[in-house]
Amino acid sequence: MADRGVLGGAVVRDVQVDDAGLVHHVLELSEGGALPEVGAELPGEIDRVRRRLHMALHTGQHMLSRALVDVANAHTVSSRLGETLCTIDVDLDVLDERKVAEAEEFVNAVIEDDVAIRAFFPTPEELAALPLRRQPKVTENIRVVQIDGFDVSPCGGTHCTRSAQVGMIRVLGVERNKGKGRVLFSAGRRARSELWAEAGTLRGLSRAFTCGPGEVPTSIDKLRRELTEAREALGAARARLAEHTAAELASALEQSPEHRVVAVVEGASPESLRAIAARLTARPEAVVLLAGQGPEGLPVLIARGSGASFGCGAFLKRLAEAAGG
Repeated sequence: MADRGVLGGAVVRDVQVDDAGLVHHVLELSEGGALPEVGAELPGEIDRVRRRLHMALHTGQHMLSRALVDVANAHTVSSRLGETLCTIDVDLDVLDERKVAEAEEFVNAVIEDDVAIRAFFPTPEELAALPLRRQPKVTENIRVVQIDGFDVSPCGGTHCTRSAQVGMIRVLGVERNKGKGRVLFSAGRRARSELWAEAGTLRGLSRAFTCGPGEVPTSIDKLRRELTEAREALGAARARLAEHTAAELASALEQSPEHRVVAVVEGASPESLRAIAARLTARPEAVVLLAGQGPEGLPVLIARGSGASFGCGAFLKRLAEAAGG
């Protein structure tokens, strides 16, 4: 995630740093606009809402990484702040979700305490005395972010100046990724937006089930049971219908000199057609052409018994060609 904003009157859509350390700004030029000349000084303005979100997410990651160490002895090996999802990977292959929930509660308590956060460049002597959560990735101009009484970590990113500015930390889930435990989280404005959207979904389900929000899971479980029972009943009814239809068609099959039967079975699904055909083609000489007719389309099935020499595939191909398929 990078800052957005306006640079020289042009909207900045993306910012990337290449392997050589050069910063590339992707600009959206207005109609007739032109790129600035090399070396030109440009006025710029940062998207403050996006910057505040970055600060909350980045500071929140520091705080959650600290809490995971204190509560679960899980040390961060990598983290990612994404446009839609943030993750922390730790050095444990399995994370106890109860411990992660405890770490989340711990962080939110520190947020409520509104402790000071300071970013500074310590002297080598000061750096040596600091209880760093992890070692610096650079050897010069080391910048440290200190969350008062909680965490000290080297970092060059943007951060809040008070813990309350993070707003809240929200753990979204725990999973395994490439042999490491992964915590999915959000913070600040993003966490609030997610909660509001989820609350809206819950309210909608509550209205649909005409129950209180806390009763929605019970209502869903009941609906699942009813759906399972209905599917089982429907399956049994279809099996009985297939057996009845097969018995009727068996009579027509017996009366056919060529041992063939052609029929349209109203409302039959492909599964029902297969069940009917299986019963009829138990007769070795039988050839069966069945079609269903219902809202899902017109399934067609052709099958033959083990003793019949009829070419089902060739016939079906000719039938498709005649229908323009």
